[in-house]
Order: sequence, then C-alpha cells, then structure tokens
Amino acid sequence: MTKTDYARLTRRSVAVAAAAVLVVSTPALGQTERMTLSGTRVSIHNLAGEVRVEGGSGSDVVVTATRGGNDAARLTFETRTLDGIETLIIRYPWDEIVYPRLNRGSRSDVRVAEDGRLYQGNRRVRVRGSGGGAEAYADLRIQVPAGKDVAVHNGVGEVEVTGVEADLLIDVSSGPVRATGTRGFLNIDTGSGSVEVSDVIGDLRADTGSGSVGVMDVTGDVVLIDTGSGSVEGSNIQATRLTVDTGSGSIELGSIRAEEILLDTGSGSVEIELLAAMNSLEIDTGSGGVVVYVPADLNAEIEVDTGSGGIDVDFPLTVTQVERTHLVGRIGDGRGQIHIDTGSGSVRLLKR
Repeated sequence: MTKTDYARLTRRSVAVAAAAVLVVSTPALGQTERMTLSGTRVSIHNLAGEVRVEGGSGSDVVVTATRGGNDAARLTFETRTLDGIETLIIRYPWDEIVYPRLNRGSRSDVRVAEDGRLYQGNRRVRVRGSGGGAEAYADLRIQVPAGKDVAVHNGVGEVEVTGVEADLLIDVSSGPVRATGTRGFLNIDTGSGSVEVSDVIGDLRADTGSGSVGVMDVTGDVVLIDTGSGSVEGSNIQATRLTVDTGSGSIELGSIRAEEILLDTGSGSVEIELLAAMNSLEIDTGSGGVVVYVPADLNAEIEVDTGSGGIDVDFPLTVTQVERTHLVGRIGDGRGQIHIDTGSGSVRLLKR
C-alpha cells in the first residue's frame, strides 16, 4: 500500500467514524420526545419545566417532552410500572440544577427517590435560578383522555390545566398552578406559588404553602382550600362542605351555596355572601373583621365572640346571652348554626 493509498484510507476511516458519531449523538437542544402511558392510573415525575395538561382523545395518556438548557441532552426518559401505576420518570443525573426561568437567587430543594420519583427517598436535588449546576429542564405537554387517574409531580415550574375530564393530582414544589374547565376530582398542591381555579365540576382540593388562591365557578361535594400564607378569593361555589383555611391572609367569598362552611384565618378579615341557608357556618379569625351576608329568610342559632370590636346583627333576634363582646341568640326557628369568633375586629351579620 502506497502512502497515498494509506492517506486516502485514513481520511475515509475518520469520515466513517464521524458519521457514526452523528448517528448516535446526544439529542439536540429543543428536541421533543413523545411517550404514551396506557394504564388507568398514570404518574409523571419531572424536576423542572413548564407543564401543560389538557384533554386528550383515545385511550392513552400522551406526553410530549421538549428539552431545554445547555445540558439537557443528558436527560433520560423512563417508563415503567411502579406500585401498579404506569409511571414516566425524567432522570436528571445531577444534584444541582439551574432552571433559568426562575428568578436569580431563587432555589428549591426536592427529595428524589432512587427510582426517580419525586418527593420520596433521601436524595436531595437543588433547583436554582442561577449559579453553579447543570442547566437542564423539560417542558411537558400531557394529553389526558377522559376517565383516567393522573398524578403530575413537577419540581419547579408553572403548571396549566385545561379541559381535562379525569381525576388529577398536580403536585409542585415551587410554581403557580392554573386550572380551568376540569371534570373530576382536582387536587392541587404547591409548596410555593399561587393557585387559580375556574369552571370545575367535581371535588376540589387546593393547597399552597405560600401564595394566594382564587376559585371561581366550582360545583362539588367537598371544596377544600388551604394556604399557609396568602389571601383567598372565591365566587359562585356550590358544595356540601366548604372549608377555607389560611394561616395569614384575608378570605373573600361571594355567591356561595353550601351546607357546611368552615372559614379560618390566623390573621385577616373575612367576608362571605350566602345565597341560601346553610346547616352550619363557623368563622374564626385571630385578627380581622367579619362580614356575613345571608338570605332574608335565615333561621339559625348564633354565637358571636369578639375580643375587640362591635357586633351588628341585621335581623330580629331572640337574645339568650349578651355582653359587650359576646352574643348568643336565635334567628327564626334556629334550624342552622352560626358561630363567629374574632380575636380583634367587628362582626356584622347582614341581610343580602
């Protein structure tokens, strides 16, 4: 073999090798992955990214993932059955992740199990908006057919739900959640972030550690709203049992129909408008005024305690006990029960 032939062979070998590398190269930035999950119960786990959950057709849950970030090529996608649930896990092989959509200096620690499921196990992954770490995330579009039971676990990033007719759990460590047009049990849990819900038929649970909650046009047997810190606003809610609990923040509810109502805030005012009589209404605020609008044909036993503030009842009242800050009495035949307690603030019970 001449030197010229050897040089040609060498160049050809290098070219073939380069072509082979291109074939097996890692996924490009922005490349999408499409996966289907056929089980009745489905669980999806992702550490960072924006998530869109929407109604789908057919019989499978379809997930389309779009990679983002300079290191996203190293993300892997695994589907398996865990505890009888068809599960998609997006693997992040790092303990420090940069998610550039977060504010600079923001961070959230997420527990991850050895099998990759979020909020389990002892491994802790830190997701931050800037600084050291691998830059990687996956944006998800999840299409859910009617009748499924789907849990979406997303570490950091906003989640939006539209037009889903299925039971849903939206579980987020840090990020806002918006949901509209759902049919079925809707369970939203975010460690930090606002929650907005509208046009829901089915039981609702909305829980945020820190953030405001807005609820509108909801019909269900049980409606439960809980925020560690943040105001709650709601309108046109119909339920058998309505519970609103905020550690710190005001509660403002309009056009409410419910048989059992419990409103509790550690600090903040409370205002509620009832469209129909209820069996029981209990309001407790550590500090803040209370205003209750009720139908003119109200019948209830009432008890009001206020540490500091006046009491105004806009109904003919049969009084059984009265002091400056304490009132017990009956309106009409007393079929319902109303108990209002505020550590500091006035109480007003007014005709609607």
